[in-house]
Amino acid sequence: MSVMSDKKPEENRNVDTSKVVVGKSRVHGNGVFAACDIAKGEKVIEYVGRVVTKKEADKIADEQLEKSNGHKDCGGVYIFELNKKYDVEWNVEWNSARYINHSCEPNCETEGDDEHVWIEALRDIKKGEELGYDYCYDIDNWDEHPCECGASDCVGYIVAEKERGELGK
Repeated sequence: MSVMSDKKPEENRNVDTSKVVVGKSRVHGNGVFAACDIAKGEKVIEYVGRVVTKKEADKIADEQLEKSNGHKDCGGVYIFELNKKYDVEWNVEWNSARYINHSCEPNCETEGDDEHVWIEALRDIKKGEELGYDYCYDIDNWDEHPCECGASDCVGYIVAEKERGELGK
């Protein structure tokens, strides 16, 4: 994601959800599924939420990690960096994109600028297919993030693709 400025973007609550539907996932709790065929390169849904300072984001992350510790059904931290001063806390009821699960064989990726984060199709996606993207977690604390995506090349933990080879060392 490109980080261009440090201005505070507006919160967007009017996100277009026409291309997706939230439902039960075999990966983890809820998931997001294509409500129609989606073409490669197409913007699927904008990831929206509360704009917060870096300090607020750190506090939210610490609280959510503590809350989810030992509770498999409790989601993790939903924070994306927007720019040098602000992050977006996505754990709000009007953000369907927060239910998109990690996948070691993603069909989507995040794209953005200093004001918006989009989920974009990496390939053609068929109606009914679950959406997934690489959460790109670094290898620190890898054992705290088990992965159950079911991909043929899944290493069993949510770790960025570029760091997965490190798990075998």
